[in-house]
Amino acid sequence: MTSQTTIDKTGSGGGAPVVPSDATPGKGLRGHPWLTLITVAVGVMMVALDGTIVAIANPAIQKDLSASFAEVQWITNGYFLALAVSLITAGKLGDRFGHRQTFLIGVVGFAAASGAIGLSDSIALVVTFRVFQGLFGALLMPAALGLLRATFPAEKLNMAIGIWGMVIGASTAGGPILGGVLVEHVNWQSVFFINVPVGILAVVLGVLILLDHRAENAPRSFDILGIALLSAAMFSLVWALIKAPEWGWGDGTTWLFIAASVVGFTVFALWETKVKEPLIPLALFRSVPLSAGVVLMVLMAIAFMGGLFFVTFYLQNVHGMSPIDAGLHLLPLTGMMIVGSPLAGAMITKVGPRIPLAGGMACTAIAMYGMSTLETDTGSGVMSLWFALLGLGLAPVMVGATEVIVGNAPLELSGVAGGLQQAAMQIGGSLGTAVLGAVMASKVDSDLAGNWTAAGLPPLTAAQEAQASEAVQVGVAPVAPGTPEAIAAKITGVAHDTFISGMSAASLLAAAVAVVAVGIAFLTKRGANAEAGAGAAHI
Repeated sequence: MTSQTTIDKTGSGGGAPVVPSDATPGKGLRGHPWLTLITVAVGVMMVALDGTIVAIANPAIQKDLSASFAEVQWITNGYFLALAVSLITAGKLGDRFGHRQTFLIGVVGFAAASGAIGLSDSIALVVTFRVFQGLFGALLMPAALGLLRATFPAEKLNMAIGIWGMVIGASTAGGPILGGVLVEHVNWQSVFFINVPVGILAVVLGVLILLDHRAENAPRSFDILGIALLSAAMFSLVWALIKAPEWGWGDGTTWLFIAASVVGFTVFALWETKVKEPLIPLALFRSVPLSAGVVLMVLMAIAFMGGLFFVTFYLQNVHGMSPIDAGLHLLPLTGMMIVGSPLAGAMITKVGPRIPLAGGMACTAIAMYGMSTLETDTGSGVMSLWFALLGLGLAPVMVGATEVIVGNAPLELSGVAGGLQQAAMQIGGSLGTAVLGAVMASKVDSDLAGNWTAAGLPPLTAAQEAQASEAVQVGVAPVAPGTPEAIAAKITGVAHDTFISGMSAASLLAAAVAVVAVGIAFLTKRGANAEAGAGAAHI
C-alpha cells in the first residue's frame, strides 16, 4: 500500500505536500526525484505531442475520410476543449485519490483512446476518441505537476519545472516533424498508434518509480454543477465560432449560442462563489499577476495554435510539400523552442518573468505579422525566418507560465493553479483554431466569387460556390476531373490566392492578439510562492 504525504505546517502556509518520512527518495527507484521527472515527462510528452502532431495529419485524415473543414477543426477542437474543461476537475481528483493513481489511469486511457482512433473508419469516431484522449490527458497533466511539487525540494523544484516546461514546448513544436515522417512513410493512423508503446513505457516507469502523494485536507466533494456549467458555456462559445461561417454572423442561431455561452459563464461565476468546494476558487483571481498569467497563456495559445493550424495546409496544399517536408520546414520553430526554453528559464530566474514574457510575445507578434505576408511562391528562407522567430517568442511563455500562475497562488491552492495554467493553454488553443478558422472562412467566402469572376472562369451556382469555398479554406483547388489544363491552372491560381488572403487575415488577427499579450505580460511578476517546493526531500 502506498504511503500518504503529510502537510508541512511550519510557517509555509500549509498545503505543501512533502515526501513521507518512510520514503527514501534519491536512494532507490521509488520516489527518486529525477527518475520521477523522467517518468512524468514521458506521459506529458505524449499529451503535448498529440496537441500538434495531428496538424500535419489533418490533410490526410480529411482526404481519407472525406471530412469537411468544420469536421477537421473538431479533430483539434474536441481534443483541446475536453482537456480544457477537465483539467481543474482532474486536479481535484488527484488531490483526493492520489496523483500517482490519477497519472497512471490517465496514461492508460490516453494510450487506449489513441489506439482506437487508429482503428477508426469515420470522422465521427475520430472526433469521439479525440475527446476521450483529451479527458484522459487532463488526468495526467496536473498529476505530473503535483508529483514534481511533492518530490522535489524547494531549491530544485524550479529547475524541474523548467525542464518539464521545456519537454512540453519541445513536444508541442516537434509534433509536426514526427507527424510528417509518420504520415508520409506509414499512414495517418500511425500518428495515433505511436502513443500505445509510449503509454506502455510510461505505465511501467510509473509503477516502478512514482510515489503516492496526497494532501491531508483533500477535497471530499466535487462541484458537479460547476463542471456542467463551464462545459456548456465553453461548448456554446466554440460551437458558435465554428458554425458562424456556415450559419452567418448575422444569423440568430449564431448569436443564440454566443448568448448561451455568456449566460453559462455568468451563472458559473455566481455558483462558484456559493459552493463549498468550487471547481475554480474565484479568490485566486484577486491576484493581478496570476490573472495576467492566465490571460497571457490564453492569448499565446490563440496566436500559436490557431496560426499553426493553417500553416500545415499552406505548406502541403499550396506549396505541394509532402507531410515530412512540411514538418522539416517547421524545424526552425522546433529548434528555437528547444534552444530557447532553457535560456528563457535562466533569464526568468535571474530577472523575473515580466521582461522575458513581454519580449517573447513581441517576437510572436512580429512573427505572425511576417506570416501574414507569405505568398504562394514565398521561399523556404523567408518562411524559416518567421518560424524561427515564432519559436523564439513562444519559449519564454511556455517556460514562465508555471512561475507566474502557480507562484502567485496561495500555496494550498497551487495544484488548482497548475491545472488552471494548463486549462488556459488548452482553451486558448481551442479558441484560436475556432476564431482564426472563422476569420479564414469568412474571408474566403467574401473573396472567392470576385476572384473567380476576375479570372474569367465560368460562373458557379450557389451550391458549387459553397463546395468550392470549403475546399479553398484548406488550400485545395476545386478542379473537377477532366478539366482542361489551362482552366485547371486558373482555378488553382484563384484557389491559392484566395486561401492566402484568408490566411493573411487570420495571421494579422493572431499578431494583434500577441500585441495585446505584450501589455498583459507587464502585469506579471514572480510570486511569493515561487520558491516553495517539496520541503523535506534531499537529493
